[in-house]
Amino acid sequence: MSSFFQDFLFPILSLKPIRENFNVLSGTLLRQFQETMSNATCKLSDSMCRDDTAALTLKLVAIGSILVAGATGITIPLLGRRKSFLATDGNLFIAAKAFAAGVILATGFVHMLPDAGQNLTNSCLPTHPWSDFPFSGFIAMMAALVTLLVDFVGTQVYERRAERMKRKGDGLGLDGSLDSVSAAGVLPADRLVVSSSGGGSIVGIHAHEHGHDGNGVDGHVVEVYDDGHGHGHSHSFGGDSNARHVVISQVLELGIVSHSVLIGLSLGVSHSPCTIKPLVAALSFHQFFEGFALGGCIAQAQFKEKSTIIMACFFALTTPGGIAAGIGLASFYNPASPRALIVEGILDSISAGILVYMSLVDLIAADFMSKKMRSNTRLQVVSYVALFMGAALMSALAVWS
Repeated sequence: MSSFFQDFLFPILSLKPIRENFNVLSGTLLRQFQETMSNATCKLSDSMCRDDTAALTLKLVAIGSILVAGATGITIPLLGRRKSFLATDGNLFIAAKAFAAGVILATGFVHMLPDAGQNLTNSCLPTHPWSDFPFSGFIAMMAALVTLLVDFVGTQVYERRAERMKRKGDGLGLDGSLDSVSAAGVLPADRLVVSSSGGGSIVGIHAHEHGHDGNGVDGHVVEVYDDGHGHGHSHSFGGDSNARHVVISQVLELGIVSHSVLIGLSLGVSHSPCTIKPLVAALSFHQFFEGFALGGCIAQAQFKEKSTIIMACFFALTTPGGIAAGIGLASFYNPASPRALIVEGILDSISAGILVYMSLVDLIAADFMSKKMRSNTRLQVVSYVALFMGAALMSALAVWS
């Protein structure tokens, strides 16, 4: 059957020359790709400022400094949600989150994307195909579009889950009285508000704090009302918004963690104190404000305490863990090889796409297009100033990093 296509059908359709050219092209591309994945050193890196002892000392300092900065940054909004001045819907929190969003935006545009372009167009790599096409921008664009898809699908999944939880709540058999709602174990009676209208009573449950009873009412307002004929009904609100915050926090952590591993690994394998020294302060600043933005999203998602602790620890330990792994790999990992340049360039591009999308769509647009922001001129001014300051300061750090 295959010989029929090759000997008879291809010549008739004039596809034989195309097939031959395709085979030559694919073979050439495969051969070039295999050649570029070599682990040989193609440039001398840090040779003028190499001091293994001093570099190791600075790496250990960097692990401690970045760990403290990241843990502090992500902890402030998580603990601050219990304080009125740092509540997740307060003006101070919104302004601080705008500053952190500017930091993340600059990280994607000014740090990750240019680094990816430099790696994928390095003179060590063959001109064809790496210099023939802007791979870094294309990969970042595709990563942003995939993030949009994940954002959309994830939100749909969580909204359906919230809808199922609401239907389960409807099946609790509440009869509309305050005693029945309290007895059902939904919330204590002191958090129920009763009002009457048109012969029917309304029992409102205000749940603005984290619940530990597993009934899924965090961040929701549930109304149970008696229609005056002995029939009880219940409705819950706020599930869609909470689902968005859950997805945003998880996708944002994915983007942050992916490039934090690369940052830590790159610093850990370096033998140059001249390279590491300025990075310690820059990365500590970077981790603090990225942690603040992520912590704010986690706080708004209202995860259970165990999930919150796991996500916070995972973020705080990623970059220090990457540095520690880099220290262990420094003896045989060659960051100047074509293989390392390609892998780091692709991963940097993916991280850039995720961070740019998340900062613009889920952090900046979500807050700056909100009704609260539009109705408060003073908050608008402060938030825009904070946003531009965060982006400018993080961009300035590119001079040292």
